[in-house]
Amino acid sequence: MEIENRLSDLGLTLPAPMKTPPGVTLSFPWVRVHGDRAFVSGHGPLLADGSLAGPFGKVGDQVTEEQAYASARLTALAVLSSLKDALGDLDRIVAWLRVFGMINTAPGFVRTPAVINGFSDLIVQLWGPEAGSHARSAVGQAALPFDIPVEIEAEVAIL
Repeated sequence: MEIENRLSDLGLTLPAPMKTPPGVTLSFPWVRVHGDRAFVSGHGPLLADGSLAGPFGKVGDQVTEEQAYASARLTALAVLSSLKDALGDLDRIVAWLRVFGMINTAPGFVRTPAVINGFSDLIVQLWGPEAGSHARSAVGQAALPFDIPVEIEAEVAIL
């Protein structure tokens, strides 16, 4: 419960599982546990009730860099919610290994690492630099599902 206590101390709560838009079926698990690893499928920013959080659109056009950073932070909470559901306890995570961040970018927007810092900063704040630091990519994409500004997948080591 140490990680959940840190979340509470920061005034943060985990969202409900994602409510898929009408007519959308997802045929994969949010988290796939195999041995001492948990592989997290791509997540986007969620509101507390599990619905997709805006703003929507391309970073550098409809969405500012600061708004996208906040979306990446909300995405971290969505990922943590799925990990808690799959693992039962976030304290089972002993290391964050890899994070792959995708940003729905307008032509010419190149500050993708600054956007995904919204995710990484929160993870390091919660787990500390030893367990929270991770290998990372932050790439621009022509489009993301449902016009979300950020999608992130991850891999963690678990007990």
